[in-house]
Amino acid sequence: MQHLDTLIRQVNVVDGSGANAFVADVGICQQRIALIGQAGQAQAEHEIDGRGLTLAPGFIDVHTHDDTMVIRQPQMLPKLSQGVTTVIVGNCGISASPVSLKGEPPDPMNLLGPRDAFCYPRFADYRAAVEQAEPAVNVAALVGHTALRSNHLDRLDRTANADEINAMRAQLADSLQDGALGLSTGLAYASAFSADSSEVEQLAVELASFGGIYTTHLRSEFEPVLEAMDEAWQVGRHANSPVIVSHMKCAGKGNWGRSPQLLASLEHAARHQQVGCDCYPYSASSSTLDLKQVTSDFEIFITWSTPHPEMAGQTLQAIAEQWQLPLLDAARRLQPAGAVYHGMDPADVERILSHPLTMVGSDGLPEDPLPHPRLWGAFPRVLGHYCRERKLFSLETAIHKMSGLSASRFALDERGLIRPGYWADLVLFDAATIHDTASFHSPVQPAQGIVAVWVNGTLSWQHKTPTGARAGRFLPRTRDIRTTFPVTPSL
Repeated sequence: MQHLDTLIRQVNVVDGSGANAFVADVGICQQRIALIGQAGQAQAEHEIDGRGLTLAPGFIDVHTHDDTMVIRQPQMLPKLSQGVTTVIVGNCGISASPVSLKGEPPDPMNLLGPRDAFCYPRFADYRAAVEQAEPAVNVAALVGHTALRSNHLDRLDRTANADEINAMRAQLADSLQDGALGLSTGLAYASAFSADSSEVEQLAVELASFGGIYTTHLRSEFEPVLEAMDEAWQVGRHANSPVIVSHMKCAGKGNWGRSPQLLASLEHAARHQQVGCDCYPYSASSSTLDLKQVTSDFEIFITWSTPHPEMAGQTLQAIAEQWQLPLLDAARRLQPAGAVYHGMDPADVERILSHPLTMVGSDGLPEDPLPHPRLWGAFPRVLGHYCRERKLFSLETAIHKMSGLSASRFALDERGLIRPGYWADLVLFDAATIHDTASFHSPVQPAQGIVAVWVNGTLSWQHKTPTGARAGRFLPRTRDIRTTFPVTPSL
């Protein structure tokens, strides 16, 4: 008779592959999935009646800024509470390592925390710190281009010279050797905008030797977005590396309705190279307050301000009226600050989110005092609002975008699918009721409908509360990502 640690009986299994759901018993033993089928007389330490509930692979948040949070707040409640079992950190060119600051962290590295949060001069130091912190979720990490620039350039408003590029390449290679997934860029930010394409291409060459991936916050998500996408595809070709466009969007009112053009560029590139994108399920973005994005075309909501913390929670328009200043002058007075930009058309978001080449990522900012609700609500929002209510895609497709597709794109071995022998990262939820509750004015709210979450076979969330277990691991790159990155289906 089989003895299991956990047995979930007669549950609706959505296995992460995109295949049709089926009803089965699922057993966990020694951190892995040990049974999928009929358990019969099998016994377990813990048994759960899964009737009426859905079991899926734990969600993989491919776009996070949780770099320091997994160490400083290892309970990881914003992610665990919504069924996320793995986070990928180091996105948008900003990473906690390898970093050696000479002063305060430059914008937007300050999104990851204050100066004292950056204490990992080598990627190996960061990996060791994550392992020591024992976070509640698994962690895989990219190396940020802006972080490398900050280490080696005297100022960030220029492109790097040959010696600086060589120094950055050596540091990137060292990180890849120690298990980094690849390189990320945030070319839209002032700290990296002056880096020309050649600088990025020369760095990205290191990816080919290790089979790493290139992810990019494009040089522009506004009017020149197609040119920025072309640049990303060229970097991938030059480096012989897969490319992920981060949080693909049509930003700015003048860009609304252009999502078919962006998706056509993505599809065209996919015929010739390994490419994809991620998207968060909201029509508002969030970052530092960027003077270049200040406009009266849409609402800008201030989430924090160092010199004027009392202004957080108000719109920039309201603050400007209080101060009797033009919008741009009010924004300057608030700096440094954070903002939510309601600058996307919901129809574009739906079109991008539903595309077969799109994964789900939260892009949440855990250090933000008033975080965008995506930090706590992104994945349940996909399942509740976009899948169940808007009927954009089937439940099987939604889960695939949040698990199996993500695991194959980042070569997260034996994760992302419900398969015998795979790590038991699992989420049990009620598909009829799951929904996000976090809002822009009350963002720190756990989702409804998540019944239980297991990380590496350990029950970590149940009855709307954490169990206290922290069973996450650091997940180093263990193989050439090009060998697992899925071949694009005919679109």
